[in-house]
Amino acid sequence: MKLKVDRQADALYLTLSEAPSSRSEEVSPGIIVDYDDQDRVVGIEMLYLSKRAPEADIRRLLFESVPEVA
Repeated sequence: MKLKVDRQADALYLTLSEAPSSRSEEVSPGIIVDYDDQDRVVGIEMLYLSKRAPEADIRRLLFESVPEVA
């Protein structure tokens, strides 16, 4: 999994799989989901990042996992 922030494009892209994207769908204005040829999500793009999260400090990202419940 990779997270890429493109300041020039004002976008964030979350790569969930290295599989190539075969189609994209804008699920909400400025939120684009990429799918592979088996309809699995391979990436999610968020446009207009600075407007959607004006308080976000993109230089400081935190990865957090929720513990599994037995």
